[in-house]
Amino acid sequence: MSAGQGRLYVIGLGPGDAGYLTHDVEAALAEAGDIIGYAPYVARVPEREGQTRLTSDNRVELDRAREALSRATAGRIVAVVSGGDPGVFAMAAAVFEAVDNGDPAWRELDIRVLPGISAMQAAAARLGAPIGQDFCAISISDNLKPWTTIANRLECAARGDFVIALYNPASRSRPRGIRDAFAILRGVLSPSTIVVFAKSIGRPEERIIASNLAEADLSLVDMSTLVIIGAQGTRLIERGAATPYVYSLRKSS
Repeated sequence: MSAGQGRLYVIGLGPGDAGYLTHDVEAALAEAGDIIGYAPYVARVPEREGQTRLTSDNRVELDRAREALSRATAGRIVAVVSGGDPGVFAMAAAVFEAVDNGDPAWRELDIRVLPGISAMQAAAARLGAPIGQDFCAISISDNLKPWTTIANRLECAARGDFVIALYNPASRSRPRGIRDAFAILRGVLSPSTIVVFAKSIGRPEERIIASNLAEADLSLVDMSTLVIIGAQGTRLIERGAATPYVYSLRKSS
């Protein structure tokens, strides 16, 4: 089969619960003959008879992308799966980086990126509207960029009064990242700045912890946590024992 007969879907599975899947994603997963991705994400895809499943480690994104592109070039219908949205610190960028630097035939492939609900969007929806004003997302993993770059972006975002969503905040190999990030933020922002830890959003173990910059317990943060740092216009509405509402004023000074 020619390259034109194959197809590559780059799919976002959302943050966890199957209810977050779009209809387009469900249709693509049903059509694909090959499912490729990081093992925990592939495990979230219902198994189908005759479908091939290929899993790999989380740090081999380009190898995974090349394998998917090669299979699609051979005429296969392939789905590369990511958690959340595939364009937010996930597989879409790796696929197009591989296309840009790989086999010229890959440029002729039918590649379709199907968006998913990101962890940031899911967490914001649980809280109310914390990203209702200007916001940014920063990964504080230094696997693909130096810490000096991360530190500069954090300081600039804080000085620019953005609501900040922190991805990849802590892992066993990077236990200091979140502490170093908060040291930078505490040097710029008010101690009363609202901080939210949204853990395992969309999964049974979901937990939301609202605090402030001065009192936030960083020992609670792991790789399943999405951290939201409020701006000057971010407000918290107490609700007794229930999870508070958090929103950001639409108008900034």
